[in-house]
Formats: sequence, structure tokens, C-alpha cells
Amino acid sequence: MPLINIRGVNHYYEWVSQSSPDNLSKPVMVFIHGWSGSARYWRSTAEALTPNFDCLLYDMRGFGRSNLPKNTPNLSYELEEYAEDLAILLNKLNIDKIFLHAHSMGASVGALFVNRYSHYVRQAILTCNGIFEYDQKAFDAFHKFGGYVVKFRYSWFLKIPLADRMFMARFLHRPIACGDRRAFLEDFLLADYEAALGTIYTSVSKQAVEKMPKEFANISVPTLLISGEKDRIIPPIMGKEAAKLNEKLSYAEIPNTGHFPMLEDPSGYLQTVKQFLQVNSLLV
Repeated sequence: MPLINIRGVNHYYEWVSQSSPDNLSKPVMVFIHGWSGSARYWRSTAEALTPNFDCLLYDMRGFGRSNLPKNTPNLSYELEEYAEDLAILLNKLNIDKIFLHAHSMGASVGALFVNRYSHYVRQAILTCNGIFEYDQKAFDAFHKFGGYVVKFRYSWFLKIPLADRMFMARFLHRPIACGDRRAFLEDFLLADYEAALGTIYTSVSKQAVEKMPKEFANISVPTLLISGEKDRIIPPIMGKEAAKLNEKLSYAEIPNTGHFPMLEDPSGYLQTVKQFLQVNSLLV
């Protein structure tokens, strides 16, 4: 399992490419996963894009296979820190230009990365993200519920019939493969407690509400915002509002999909992505 040390934490990464990692020749596309997930759910999308890209997948600190050590480094769970982790990863792998492809909380990390390390980024695709209004009661309730969800996780959940289907029900509008549902549940159960809880507070907060509109407004590279039409986690209106803030932002909506349009409608999602890249003269 390929691991690379970033600020005291071994990060899992992998190449999805038609070439060997020692002989990469295509533009690099980097994928960032969302909260409590891992790079696993991006694999099918990456594989479909390998005719044109060498795809780099990695698990963020505290999630998936990027396990935190017992003596955790003095790092916070601010999303800016996760953006810095990516910059260090690219530096260690000697990558100087990328196309960024990020989802959900990872898309917030992606937007922060684009603005802080724009010299790395040619273009970006940010899926299921946007701007939202602050509601203290709603946020307090979300944090309380999220704390319970993160605290009371047990490995025996995997043995409950249809547990994966129940776990994913709120995220999906269309069904996805059983293997993908189970992988999501496994990743959720394995996520580090401090990382899972910490990122709930940093990604859904008054500070984030105030910060993210400015981040979207400051993006300086061509960026596509994609929403799932039926997404109940981050409704499409949030993506639409973000896209209005900046002429560099394009907006697209995948019909009849929820929070994982890349898995619920792979062909429609890929068509939207490829069209964006074609418009910007990256595919022929």
C-alpha cells in the first residue's frame, strides 16, 4: 500500500493511469473525497478519464487508509490545513500542475487550495458544494446529531442486513452498486474520531458561511460547479448561488441524482465533465 508522510501522518495515495507511475506523461488530475469517505469512490470516475489524464487519488488525513498515528501531530482539522496537506503531497511527488476534481467537503478543501496554491491548478471541478446561510439553531442541532453519529459507531454495523442501504439512503436519489454502498459504510466506521468530529465543526460553521462565498468569488482558474438535482445534503441552489459570484465559475446540474452524481449517473456525470474540458480545449 503506497504511503507518503505528510507532517507526521502517513497518507495513502494511488495512481489510476494507463501508464506505470514511473512513466506518467499525461496531464495529472487529482481527486479529493468528501467527509468520512475515501478515494475509493472516485476510482470508477478516474478510470473513465485515463485516456486523457493520469489520475492521482489519495485519502485525507484521518480518513480511509490515511490513519492517524497514536501520537497525533499538533495539527488542526481546519480545511485550510487539509489544503496545505495536498500542497505538500504534490511537492513530494514532484507534480507542478494539476486539474483538481473534488467532492462535498473535499470541494471546500479544493476551493481553498485553488486560492492558496493557484500556481498548481489549471482547472477545477467542484461537485456537490456551494454557499449556505447561517442558522445557529440548525447548526447546533447538526453538530449535536453529528457528534452522536460519530461517537456511536460499531464494526458490527456491517453485519446488519441492509445496513449499507439504510446508511446511504439520505445521500442518494438513484441506487448505486452494493459494493460502493458497503465501501461507504466501511469508510465511515473506520474514520478517525477526532478527524470526523473536527471536520464537522470546521466545514459546517458560521466561519465557513462567512468564508466560502469569498473563496468562490476569488477563484481565478476556470472551474465547474456540479450539483445533483435531488441532493438533500447540499441542495443545488447552493451551487447555483456560488456560481453567480464569479465569471470563472460554470454551473451544471445532473438530473435525478443526489449527493453522489458520479456514481448515480456515471455516464451523465462524465459527459458533463468532458464537455467542460472540451470547451476549455483540454480534450479533443
